[in-house]
Amino acid sequence: MVKNKWDLFPGKIAVIINNYIIKLFLLFFIVSFFGCDKKREPIHAGVATMNITPPLELNPILGGYGDRMSQPATGIHDYINAKAIVFRDYDKVYAIVTADMQSFPPYFKSHLVQELQEYGWKDSNILLLPSHSHSSIEMMSLHSKNNLNIPQIGIYNNDVLVFTTEKIKSVILEAQKNLQPVTIGTYRKQLNDWNRNRRKGNSLVDNDLTITRIDRMDQSPLAILVNWTAHPTFMGPEDMEFSGGWPGHLQRTIEDLSPSNTTVFYYNGAEGDQSPTPRLDDANNWDQAETYGTDLGNLSWELAQNIQTKRIHTFDYHHFDIALPSRRWHPTFMMTGGKEYGINSEQADYIINLLFPESTSSSLINIGDLLIVGVPGEMTAELGKEIKNRVREITEIEFVTIGGLANEWISYILSEEEYEKGGYETSVSFYGSTLGPLMVNKIIENSELLIKN
Repeated sequence: MVKNKWDLFPGKIAVIINNYIIKLFLLFFIVSFFGCDKKREPIHAGVATMNITPPLELNPILGGYGDRMSQPATGIHDYINAKAIVFRDYDKVYAIVTADMQSFPPYFKSHLVQELQEYGWKDSNILLLPSHSHSSIEMMSLHSKNNLNIPQIGIYNNDVLVFTTEKIKSVILEAQKNLQPVTIGTYRKQLNDWNRNRRKGNSLVDNDLTITRIDRMDQSPLAILVNWTAHPTFMGPEDMEFSGGWPGHLQRTIEDLSPSNTTVFYYNGAEGDQSPTPRLDDANNWDQAETYGTDLGNLSWELAQNIQTKRIHTFDYHHFDIALPSRRWHPTFMMTGGKEYGINSEQADYIINLLFPESTSSSLINIGDLLIVGVPGEMTAELGKEIKNRVREITEIEFVTIGGLANEWISYILSEEEYEKGGYETSVSFYGSTLGPLMVNKIIENSELLIKN
């Protein structure tokens, strides 16, 4: 029996405290639920395509062959395009841009990022992946430090630089406007007799065809990414019209076959010593390129239709700088690259220090079962395969690809053994015999940081 009302006071305090704790718990649960719910959403993606063929009145020149002597392109065989896919999860965004370009020169990306900074973009969350078409814009005509006026190297054209920068900027911003939830899946198949090693005495090839399918929520493909390792070199110096080469035909073939307005992206691999194997015995350059790209496109579409996609809720990326070895020419340079580019030994040191950077960078982007390793130059397949195997072991990510020529072209990248053999590739490898091992080791080290983060 309660003797007076004050005997109830401790019990009332307990009830009040308990109610307060329950309310705090409910508030915490609601906040946590809605916060976690946002993280449970599938990642979003948006795509865009932009025609980046320069107007002929700008006198654009084609890259890939010094024999063209910086003569302006004479026409347009097929348009060259840039394509962007922007990914967003609950706290970050990332843009992958593929382009029917020979390469992007050093310092191009810094100009692009400067134009995009006001929209929140940084160097670290943009990956540029040119196809390496040899019938597209000459890389050195976009190099802001190129004051050499040497036709074999490529004469700088500021108008084309401004035009190209604006187009790449626009395609990223356009893709960012079109974000929607997506599901993602990747598949890999080994293809025999589609590529070959062009270096004498070396038969090693990377024959991985890796296809990533990105679906809308109704299971129709929004985007298909194709990674295949081979030079787009069916066209020669005598072919003076703009073209995306066989990668352009590959992309158009898949887009024409898809019934759901699919954007197809092509990105090259470690193609430094990899050439395409012609599909025709006797045909002109244009027919060879069209047949190769069309056949590969048909095969890729057939495989892509059977890829099973799934929801993923986040993605990861890691961007890191690499200090490069001292710049130097290979001892045989004057017999190969020097002859092609029309320069003498007195000009060599000035040119190499002017045009090529002391440091570069690499990026790793992991989306679902796919990890793209950005390599800033033309790496040989031997090194590319080593990276893929080692990174796959470290990260346990099933599909590891090389994104060749990523962001900027610094030179060819070879193993020490292949560098010592000489040949064309070494004549355009500008950082000595240790460049290849350095790049491989830095990428492997940073793949460990990707999974730790």
